[in-house]
Amino acid sequence: MELLAGFTWLQLAVALGTGLVAAFIRGLAGFGLAILLVPVLALALTPVEAVLTTNVVAMLIGGLELPRLLREAERSVWAIIGLVLLTTLPGLALLAATPPDLARLLIALVALSAFVAILFPVREPERPGILTTGLTGAATGILTGFAGMPGPPVVPYYVGRAIPRHVAKSSMILIFTFAALIGIGSGVALGRMEWRLALLGAMLLPVVILGTWLGRKADGHVSDRAWRIFVGVVLAAAAMAALVKLFV
Repeated sequence: MELLAGFTWLQLAVALGTGLVAAFIRGLAGFGLAILLVPVLALALTPVEAVLTTNVVAMLIGGLELPRLLREAERSVWAIIGLVLLTTLPGLALLAATPPDLARLLIALVALSAFVAILFPVREPERPGILTTGLTGAATGILTGFAGMPGPPVVPYYVGRAIPRHVAKSSMILIFTFAALIGIGSGVALGRMEWRLALLGAMLLPVVILGTWLGRKADGHVSDRAWRIFVGVVLAAAAMAALVKLFV
């Protein structure tokens, strides 16, 4: 039964429930919204719809936080954002040309890679060199377009260094916000951005705001080690659930 803008009750329930959980992780860790939301949404929607819907809600929630993000983020974000601008459209074009079942599998594997990134040992706080920053930016753009997930390259770049947690979180979220905006623009350019996807993203905003607030409240009561373990387990579970769903 279609309820709103062509979406069924089941699709809306999946989107709202997953959005709340993903936003909690985002508030706690500074990332995880797209990594959790896209694989689950892609089981109820097409992969392109899942990516673009997630981009809408990520852009909206990031826009609300923009003044704080601009104050706290590391300057390296601007080099990465510039490269995301150049590489997102090819990533989305690749997604549009990929068979849906294969795209769902690849998206789940990308989500699983974020769990692997969490396991990397913490490095020194010095900013990586031009080559590492460039590769991070290019990979972030491609994955923004193809999987709606700028997180897997960005997470080890910031979380993997011994920098203050608020700097790492604000840097990542600022990149994710601009990546989402660029992803939406790429969707418009390819003729794949529909008004109903924007509407679904706007409907998700209240639960994402709530989940983010709850995550931030929890963030003040956990150690760095605890939140890394918790987020890693959740990311792995989400990716494995998406993989299992593909084969059953």
